[in-house]
Amino acid sequence: MSTSGGAFASGELRARCPRSLLDLGSDPLPRAGVDGLVPVVLAWADRRIQSVRPASEATGLVLPRLVEPHAHLDKAFTWNDHPNPAGTYDEALAANFREHETRTAERVQQRGERALKLAWMHGLRAVRSHIDSLGPGANCSWEVLSDLRRCWRDRVELQFVALVPLEHWSTPDGEHLATAVAQTNGVLGGVLAPPCRGRATRRALRRLLELADQNGCPVDLHIDEAASHPAAGMRQLLRVLESMSISVPVTCSHASSLSLLSAGSLQRLATRMARQELQVVALPLTNGWLLGHRDHETPLRRPLAPIRQLQRAGVVVAVGGDNVQDPWFPGGQLDPLALMAMSLPLAQLAPWTDHGLRPFGIDASRLMGLDWDGRLRAGAPADLIHLPDGGWPELLAMASQRRVLAGGHWVQDWASSL
Repeated sequence: MSTSGGAFASGELRARCPRSLLDLGSDPLPRAGVDGLVPVVLAWADRRIQSVRPASEATGLVLPRLVEPHAHLDKAFTWNDHPNPAGTYDEALAANFREHETRTAERVQQRGERALKLAWMHGLRAVRSHIDSLGPGANCSWEVLSDLRRCWRDRVELQFVALVPLEHWSTPDGEHLATAVAQTNGVLGGVLAPPCRGRATRRALRRLLELADQNGCPVDLHIDEAASHPAAGMRQLLRVLESMSISVPVTCSHASSLSLLSAGSLQRLATRMARQELQVVALPLTNGWLLGHRDHETPLRRPLAPIRQLQRAGVVVAVGGDNVQDPWFPGGQLDPLALMAMSLPLAQLAPWTDHGLRPFGIDASRLMGLDWDGRLRAGAPADLIHLPDGGWPELLAMASQRRVLAGGHWVQDWASSL
C-alpha cells in the first residue's frame, strides 16, 4: 500500500473484495472463494479509482465507503437527558416530544457535529436523516443541519426528510413546507401508525403524494413500525398508489409488521409493492429493541421487515441504523460495519452472497438516488473501507481495525480514532 501526499494523492491497495461489488468492465470476473471474496489490486489517483486488477493472492478485506439510508441526526445522543428505560414505542415517543420542546440550535449543532465526525471516521459517505419538522424545535433543526450539510458536503453527503404527522401535508402550512423542502432538494415524510383505517388516512396519503409529485420530492414514510395490525399502513398506501400515477420514488421505512403476515399474504403484498416500485428500509436494531414488548417476556415473533421475501419479489431493500443513542434506541454510533455485524444475524443474511450484501451498499445507494452505486470499478470515487487483517469473521466479531479512504486520502487509522 502506498500513497503520495497533497491534493492529488495516489496509491495502491492489495486486498480481497466481495465479487458482487466488482465491476471489471468487459473483462470477466474472477472466480470467488467460498467466502465470496476475490483478491484484487486497486489503484487510485486524482480522487478516482484508476484500475481494478485481479491478483494472485491478498489478505484483508476492502469495501466501498457505505451509506446510512435512515437516521435522525436532530435527536442523536439525547438518551442520557431523555431516557426510555421501559424500552417501548409509546415511551420513546413521549420522551421524543419532551426533548423536542427543549431543543435549541446549540444542542442540535453539537449533536450533529458529533454524529458527522463519527460517520466520517467510520466510513459513511452519505446519510439520509429524518428531521422533526413540526413544533418548537423544527426551525432550528433545519437551519443548523442545513449549515452542517454545507460544511460537510465534501466529506459526507446529507439528505433530509421532513418528518411530520401525515395529515399536516393537507394543510396550508404543509403546502408551504413542501415547497421549502423542495428548494433544499429534500424528501417528504410522514408516519403511518396502526390501525391506519378509513378514508381519512387515504386522503392524507393522496395529498402527500400529490405534493411530492408536484414539487419533485421523493417520499420516505415511517410505516408499519408496529407489532400489531400487520401491513395496515402498507395496504392503505398501495390502495392509493394503485389509483393514481406519480413519478417520484416512494420509500417505506420500517415495514416491520409485514413479518407477521402469513406466507401467502406476504407474497401477494410484496408482489403489489414491487409493481408500484416501492423501496424499503429495514431497521432491525431499533425495531428489535422497541417492538413486541409484552409483560417483560421475550417476543416469540419479532416484527422485522421480511428482507429476503421482499427481495425475491423484486423490491429494493436497504438496511439502516435509524437511531443514535436517543429515546428510541440507546445504542448506535453511525458505524456501517457495526450495523452489518449486528443486523446480519438478526435478519439471517450472509454477506458473502449478493442478496446479503446489497442492502448495505448497492441497494442502499440506489434507494437514496446517489450518483455512485458502490461498485468498485475504474472511474469510481476512491472511497474505501479497508480491514487490513480481517475477513467476514472479523467484521462480524467487530474486532478488526479499519482504515477509511475518502477521495483518495486516508481519513485516519481506526485504532487511533478511539
